[in-house]
Amino acid sequence: MGLSEILTLAGGLALFLIGMDSMGKGLETACGNKMKAILKKLTSNRFVAVLVGAAITAVIQSSSATTVMVVGFVNAGMMTLSQAVWIIMGANIGTTITGLLIALDIGMIAPAFAIIGAVMMIFIKKPLVNEIGKILAGFGILFIGMDMMSAAMMPLRESEFFIGLMTKFSNPFLGILVGMVFTAIIQSSSASVGILQALAMAGAIKLDSAVFILFGQNIGTCVTALLASISANRNAKRTTLIHFMFNIIGTVLFTLICVVTPLVDFMKEIIEEPAMQIATMHTVFNITTSLLLIPFGLYLVKLTELILPDKIEKEENVFMYINHDLDVSLGNSAILIENIKREIERMYDISSKNILLGLDDILNKNNNHRDEIVANEDLVDKLNDGITRYITLSLPHEANKKESEIYGAYLNISSNIERLSDHAQNLSDTAEEIYSGNIKLSDAVYKELGELSVALKDMLNNAMLAEKFVEVELLESKIDDLTEDYRKNMFERLKASSCSADGSILYSTLLINLERIGDHLLNVSEKIREV
Repeated sequence: MGLSEILTLAGGLALFLIGMDSMGKGLETACGNKMKAILKKLTSNRFVAVLVGAAITAVIQSSSATTVMVVGFVNAGMMTLSQAVWIIMGANIGTTITGLLIALDIGMIAPAFAIIGAVMMIFIKKPLVNEIGKILAGFGILFIGMDMMSAAMMPLRESEFFIGLMTKFSNPFLGILVGMVFTAIIQSSSASVGILQALAMAGAIKLDSAVFILFGQNIGTCVTALLASISANRNAKRTTLIHFMFNIIGTVLFTLICVVTPLVDFMKEIIEEPAMQIATMHTVFNITTSLLLIPFGLYLVKLTELILPDKIEKEENVFMYINHDLDVSLGNSAILIENIKREIERMYDISSKNILLGLDDILNKNNNHRDEIVANEDLVDKLNDGITRYITLSLPHEANKKESEIYGAYLNISSNIERLSDHAQNLSDTAEEIYSGNIKLSDAVYKELGELSVALKDMLNNAMLAEKFVEVELLESKIDDLTEDYRKNMFERLKASSCSADGSILYSTLLINLERIGDHLLNVSEKIREV
């Protein structure tokens, strides 16, 4: 095998991987939202779940992407472990589609797909058409790369060294190890199976050796999900363990079958095309394993709970839902957005509580909640910083326009909630000045503050509900009108010398803060409606 063949092989591999990546990303952007919605709203019916997992994986051409999505959903509490097990089984079935397409040998028309896709990407400006073009171009490039690899490997059929090396892979343990390590490195079982098929098409490897490498590839594909679950919660780690157990059980079972029975010889007799032999064996492996394990799916769940029992984990940071060890791989944006949403809702609850505590201290003429307000304000600042960083790290990896807009809206919401907490702190500071300075405010002032408090409490209850936007808008307008009227009342009291200058200054400060709280609540409500 000369330099020319080596370069052709490397170039073919590069095109194959680029084509697969382009096709996957195009599919993710074009219809990723629908796939995520299907996963998120999945019923507990195991057979439906298996079919959904298979269908989604067949579409996005990556069982790793589907499994990472599932791990993320479990981690975010959007899916139970019992639902996840069926999706994973389906994902293993869906991943066989790539191998079957390669085995059909449509390389003759692959350039046509690439040309049509390129035209759609370059000359048509509509985003959806561009993504469809990316899918078609990726599809064509994938098969062009496949043909290049196959052609480059042809001389290996005459190499005694390579033939001897391939023969060694007929040892089940060595073959499984090679397949597992190679797939773990490139993190795509579809790609590694495609490369194995290219070797077979070139006549460089026989099914007797390829079959054990194939089984190892199914184990190696679990590494991507394993990496995604490293910093996840206990159930997410169990999801990854189920994925491992599925493929290990299947590998042990089929290795024994291939060693003890004439399954490989039977496959060679009924199918002549080497690539189709591998694709068929891959499909039989995953469908058979799934059918055998479906009745025992819930037992797999219980087994993972025994292996990874619940434990009390000490809270190491202020975040409950977001994790800054971001995984921005294919299919993860729904998980990222759900995590942001939950953390923002938590942040809003803390800020709302601070406002209510500040109002309580003002109206009850004390500073009983000052320490709690200060601690909450510090927490809100940290949450805002973390959410902002989380969004700014996630946003560059988001190709979907709608989800990019959601990220932007949540960034705005987080900023406004942080300002709410700042104003709550200002209320506490004013309450402290009134209490420690023994400053007297008139009964008329407390009555006016009580009316403003009622309107603000209504806003706090409704601002995070999209359907309540009109009510929030009316309440904000009411607060603006009330604060304007109350400023006029304050000046009238000053002119009549019925209130002190110090008291008037503090009351003016309170009105400014209460009006600003209304403004920020309206901003939050507007963005929630957009989302």
